[in-house]
Amino acid sequence: MPLQIRKVIFEKFNDPNLRFTNDEIFDVLKENGLDSSTTIDDMEPYFTALHDEGLIRQIAQNFTTKWFKLFDVMEKHNCKSCGQDVYLGKLEPRVCPNSQCKAPI
Repeated sequence: MPLQIRKVIFEKFNDPNLRFTNDEIFDVLKENGLDSSTTIDDMEPYFTALHDEGLIRQIAQNFTTKWFKLFDVMEKHNCKSCGQDVYLGKLEPRVCPNSQCKAPI
């Protein structure tokens, strides 16, 4: 799930001046086949991890809706170890965010 969230942010909100919500990301994921039993509350740990990793910062909250901004522009990389395209903020460590890989990029 974290890789899919990163891809949506990269493709739709890759500008540190844009703000976006967890609901907007959730809606895009649902349109792209996210399991219908998944709720917005299930997404909370992923957004917390993206914050803790230094990709996003929370700028506001209203009940379950949270607004975020990127710390810096994201870049697309291909991990030579797992072969996946990964999306990292310029300020993030160059480590594959795939939880089963974690190889240097």
